[in-house]
This record gives sequence, structure tokens and C-alpha cells, in this order.
Amino acid sequence: MTTTLAGAEAGTRDPRAGGAGGAGARGGRRRGSGRGRRRRGPSAYAALVALAALAAVMLIPFLVVVLNAVKTPQEYSTNGPLALPEGVSLEGITAFWERVNFGQVLFNSALICGSVAILAVLLSVLNAYALGIGRIKGRMWVLVVLLLANTLPQEALVYPLYYLSKQVGLYDTRLAVIIVFTVIQSAFGTYLLSSVLAAFPRPLLEAARIDGAGRWQVLWRVVVPVIRPTLAVLVVFFFVWTWNEFLIPLVFLVSNDNQTVSVALGVLQGQRLMDATMSSAASLLGLLPTVVFFLIFQRTLSRGLTAGAIK
Repeated sequence: MTTTLAGAEAGTRDPRAGGAGGAGARGGRRRGSGRGRRRRGPSAYAALVALAALAAVMLIPFLVVVLNAVKTPQEYSTNGPLALPEGVSLEGITAFWERVNFGQVLFNSALICGSVAILAVLLSVLNAYALGIGRIKGRMWVLVVLLLANTLPQEALVYPLYYLSKQVGLYDTRLAVIIVFTVIQSAFGTYLLSSVLAAFPRPLLEAARIDGAGRWQVLWRVVVPVIRPTLAVLVVFFFVWTWNEFLIPLVFLVSNDNQTVSVALGVLQGQRLMDATMSSAASLLGLLPTVVFFLIFQRTLSRGLTAGAIK
């Protein structure tokens, strides 16, 4: 026992005492790591150039919209859509903002999309916990029904949902749209998280139960922290998907005070004449919130996609 302790102490003192040897070993590791690095070949640079060119091509429509949004109608009719503006004019943006009351419309979309993203993820977690970990009876049939629900077109759901909302007094309310999209999005979220939780490490669950944790404690203190990257990805996807929805908000939200951004753009372009600069301003204002939201949560999205569901 004494010999073992002495050897351990000598082992802990060796790196400090043998400074030259330690430095040599570290230098060797550095040199080895330097030699192990691969230099980028011509193919790698060619791939980078191709990706940069593809990104530039994809950004061209967005740049054209920005250029036309800050032009005057006279500049657009004289120089065309691809010419650079002579100055920055906010006439089209201001006119469109006042015509549709864009502040209220933007608040409606943010409220609906944010509520749907949070509630759909919460409902998906609860459903997937029962299906993936609880292993309820008929689990396979429930997943089949959810898969079929994801494949149904929204046109098939419009009339039954419209009739039901009329009967319960929720027609032309934001709450009706939130409820509908929460159920629709949670069908996909439940199907995805059920497969994730079906492969959840059982030793973690057993250890939590041995420590006296109940079902709710296991869910919120063990399961949710582990699958947090996947939940973050679902929040981003549900928000963007709901923002781009048009048919159901068009049918359910008929008053101007409750309309979303996509509905306001579509209804305004269909009922009233707008010039090209105002149309570009409308497209820019409708696109900027999703771009800003994606840029804010880009790191969260990339971490969730690369980290995987189970750590």
C-alpha cells in the first residue's frame, strides 16, 4: 500500500519536475498535430467558390426586392427594376404600413406564431412521453394516425374546422387559429419525438426512479434537458411554418384587426391596386421578420441539428 502511494506521488510530481521532458513531449504533440493537419486541395476551394456563387444567386431576388422597395414609382417606371436607386425613398414602405396597419398585423402574426410554437412543442412532448416512454397500448396505431394527419391537405380541413369554430363561437378570433395550428403542428412533433424517446437511455430513467422521482419529475428533470436541442429545432420550425400559412388564416380571420401578415399581403394585392414599389415594400416587410427570427435562432438551430436528440 505504501509503495503504491509513493508511486502515485512520484507520478504526480514527474510532470512538474521533468520540465524539459514535459516540454519536449508537448512540443512533440504540437509538431505531430501540425503534421496531422490536412491542407485544402483545389477541390475544396472549388467547392467553396461554387457554394459562394450559389448563395449569391439565391440572394439576387432578395436584393432586387430591397432595391425596388426604396425607389419611387417614377424611378421604377423610368429606369426599370434592375437599376440602382438614385436615393433611399421610404414612400412605398410608409404607404403600405399605413394602408394595412402593419403594426397590428405584425403583432397578430407574432402572437399566433409564438403561441403555436410553444404550445405545439409542449403538447408534442407530453404526447411523445406517453407514446415513446410510457408505451401505451395501441402506440403503433396512434403513430399511424398522426402520420396520416401530416399528409392531409389543409383544404380537406377547412370546412369542418370552419363549421366547428362557428358552433363554439371562436370564428374570426386569433384563438381559433392558435388552437388549429397547435394541433396540426403537434401531430408532426409527436411523431418525431416519439421515435426519439423510444430510444431514450433506460438507465437514466431507472436511476431517476430509484432516487424517488415521479413521472412528472422524470419528464421535466431528466427527459426534457436531454432532448432540449430537438425541442429548440421544433420551436423554430413551428414558428416559421405557421408564419407562412395562408389558407386557414384567410378563412378564419376576416376582420382587418385579426389578420396576419400573409393574409394582409394577399388580400391587399387582390382587392386594391398597388404599384411595383409598394409591392416590393410589402414583400420586404413580410420577409424581414422571419429573416430576423432565423438569424437570432440560427445558432440554436445549428446546435440542435448537430447535437442530435440523445446525448
